[in-house]
Amino acid sequence: MTEMVHGAAPAKPGEPILPEWWRTVDRWSLAAIVGLFLIGSLLGLAASPPLAVRNGLDPFHYVWRQAAFGVFSLLLLLVVSMMSPLRLRRAGVLAFGVSVVALALLPVFGTDFGKGAVRWYSLRVISVQPAEFLKPSFAIFAAWLMAASYDIKGPPGKSMSFVVAVALAAVLALQPDFGQAGLIIATWGLMYFAAGAPVLLLATVGAGVLGAGWFAYENSEHVARRIDGFLSAEVDPLTQIGYATNAIQEGGFLGVGMGNGSVKWTLPDAHTDFIIAVAAEEFGLILCVAIMLLYATIVVRSMLRLVRERDPFIRLAGTGLAVLLGMQAMINIGVAVRLLPAKGMTLPLISYGGSSLIAAGLGLGVLLAMTRKRPQHELDDILGVAR
Repeated sequence: MTEMVHGAAPAKPGEPILPEWWRTVDRWSLAAIVGLFLIGSLLGLAASPPLAVRNGLDPFHYVWRQAAFGVFSLLLLLVVSMMSPLRLRRAGVLAFGVSVVALALLPVFGTDFGKGAVRWYSLRVISVQPAEFLKPSFAIFAAWLMAASYDIKGPPGKSMSFVVAVALAAVLALQPDFGQAGLIIATWGLMYFAAGAPVLLLATVGAGVLGAGWFAYENSEHVARRIDGFLSAEVDPLTQIGYATNAIQEGGFLGVGMGNGSVKWTLPDAHTDFIIAVAAEEFGLILCVAIMLLYATIVVRSMLRLVRERDPFIRLAGTGLAVLLGMQAMINIGVAVRLLPAKGMTLPLISYGGSSLIAAGLGLGVLLAMTRKRPQHELDDILGVAR
């Protein structure tokens, strides 16, 4: 696999890694990532003290934990973004294998923390959710398989990636974790589309997903309850969606002010799955729009760089990681504003959670590495003309 990404003069011989990285990395995306982390720290400060008080802990217990995870995540992001695509491909494939094994062993060694779905390993001081690390490593693994199909006499990588995606979605659905299962399938579908898949094939896969959703609705009380609640004309004010809806309405344009919100005292997942409700209530629509613009900045700028990438692995892996970030953010916010049925999914870099933060840092580090400026052997690249 070539290791070239679109757009600038070749690296200077003997140039130190840090200056080269700063010259070639997408600084706007990097700034957006840091901005999301800072907003997450602010919202953690606003949302987590009530949980700590209920659990008999220091009011800032979760704030400090989130800060520690966040700093570690950013350091990982910086280190990973300096690595070459070849190393990242090898590390990603290895991480995918480890994540799959960890996912398979969850029914034996995992715990549900009283939430009804076995998704975590409890390691005393911390807990680990394998699905969070599975998602970015799957994007790299699927890109590797799809890119291999471009080689002469290469393996049927696209078909193999489809089998892997379906198998992973089935395992996740059995936890049950339909949100993550749907995210895996959607990520694969958009990567396959970028790889040149026929529209008819994607439509067939979409029909299969709808059929699986209908089957789950008919055979799972958990799924049926959530979908019925979503389709109901009336919102039960005592449900999570009810609390979140009321908080968003109370916040208005500028919010009620930091510390003055009430949803964090009544909503169990205010610091994780519904943290956008805290943002809307205390800081208003203006902060929510800023959050969405930051996510959009990362996704759009990454796509603009990847669209001219010649190496299929880099193009597909970057596309998968960018899509993964955008869709997860869209699903989390969509649930909070009742555009989608309720499902447990964090808001990347903002929601509380060590696994979510570290996995997001790793995934975004790879994305920054894939979108760094490297020559494409075009005339202006050869002449050293920057775009």
